[in-house]
Amino acid sequence: MRYLIAHDIGTSGDKATLFDEQGSLLGSVTENYDVHIFRGNWAEQDADDWWKAVCRTTRLLIDRQGVSQDDVAVVSFSGQMMGCLCVDRAGKPLRPSIIWADQRAHEEAAEIERQISQWEFYNIVGHRNTPSYGIQKLMWVKRHEPEVYEDTYKMLNAKDYIVFKLTGNFYTDYSDANSCGCFDISRLCWSEKILRAAGIPEDKLPECRPSTFIGGKVTGEAAKLTGLKEGTAIVLGAGDGVTANVGTGSIAEGRTYCCLGTSAWVTTTAQRPVFDPQMRIVNWAHAVPGLYAPNGTMQAAGASYSWAKEQICLWEQEMAKDQGCSPYDCMNREIEESVPGANGLYFLPYLIGERAPRWNPDAKGAFVGLKSENTRGDLLRSVLEGITMNLAVCLDVLKSHIKIEEMTVVGGGARGEVWQQIMADIFEMEILVPEMLEEGGSMGAAVIGGVGAGIFEDFTAVDRFLRMKEKRSPRRELAELYRGKQEMFEKLYGALEPLYAGMR
Repeated sequence: MRYLIAHDIGTSGDKATLFDEQGSLLGSVTENYDVHIFRGNWAEQDADDWWKAVCRTTRLLIDRQGVSQDDVAVVSFSGQMMGCLCVDRAGKPLRPSIIWADQRAHEEAAEIERQISQWEFYNIVGHRNTPSYGIQKLMWVKRHEPEVYEDTYKMLNAKDYIVFKLTGNFYTDYSDANSCGCFDISRLCWSEKILRAAGIPEDKLPECRPSTFIGGKVTGEAAKLTGLKEGTAIVLGAGDGVTANVGTGSIAEGRTYCCLGTSAWVTTTAQRPVFDPQMRIVNWAHAVPGLYAPNGTMQAAGASYSWAKEQICLWEQEMAKDQGCSPYDCMNREIEESVPGANGLYFLPYLIGERAPRWNPDAKGAFVGLKSENTRGDLLRSVLEGITMNLAVCLDVLKSHIKIEEMTVVGGGARGEVWQQIMADIFEMEILVPEMLEEGGSMGAAVIGGVGAGIFEDFTAVDRFLRMKEKRSPRRELAELYRGKQEMFEKLYGALEPLYAGMR
């Protein structure tokens, strides 16, 4: 039996997961590390914390599962994106990594926009020009830490640094290159025009290769630290948003998934990027060669439901303690006592501004339409309906370009049957729920690794990993109700939008 190890190098920690070639999950180990947030919206991590975590989780995973290192055929990766780690020629970090959450590079984004319009930038990269991406962060380093910039040999993302530590080679895959904000998504290469505007030479960036590319073999030194066998194949993998495409089965045009976490996103697979005139959709290079992953991501999905739990569901929290269940179980029971449409109540889920579809950092949340007869169940149902209607805006943009007939849902929010049904009703499509809701990234990385190492013939091998547990069908009798609510939802945002900037 051959085994595959997938590392999911996230913001809070690294999760190493072991799969066999039949797609069975045999075990996983997680090691946490710190995020340093300061000056309001600056966020950094120590890259050596990533490496130490990978060494420890790999060794523990192999030891605990009793697997021979000879039988580990490949290691691959899913990793946090949009970072800026500056390393010298020896691969030594010159400063902490500026991670995806960091927003310091406003001046640098503005400098690019003075030369390249948002629309032109969007049509090159598939994304808007914002401070979130790697090239703007490297421009910040050049301006504010010139000695670091001068010594920088390559700018890397998290998984690319680990690939270097394991193999001694500098590479990135197309999806993580895309997250640098200077990648031509149609030509799959670094954009000369954006790099020229940024004042950054291409040789400060790693070579771009497909996600399935074998970036090298485990060195003797890395073997000693990780417990892997020297010579084990290391496949690049992809950024975490894209590995989830593979792990949820979104590997052919129209195959779509929604991840319901603290934030939430709807992502599909397409044969070409979706360039929305209002730039509501972003596009990623897919792990499957020749495909793309158009995506709409909102800020406060599960975060809105969590806010409701903490602020207006104290009684439910106490009841959950008495009953030995989750507060969300109590909340969901109350939602079931409400009616579809929440008795005319609306919730706008903009508690921390909004990315897609609004792209408005000033947007604010609101309950609208409150009446004396509204219940707590109506309030809670309106929260889930509001989140789902916001995601439906992104879905509708995607559907205007691509035929989408069903959706797989993953993430913590997908556990709730009541939310599954609300999604089926508002999206008017079948909702599929896998047995494993939070392993999409790991499964995707494993499949990418297996294809790269020749264990799997193609990406349809994900069918070995992905097992569906539930299917929710839309209730057709509610279609007219929710179409009307969706129309009003849009009108409410439009009415409040001019007021947001003045709200403090």
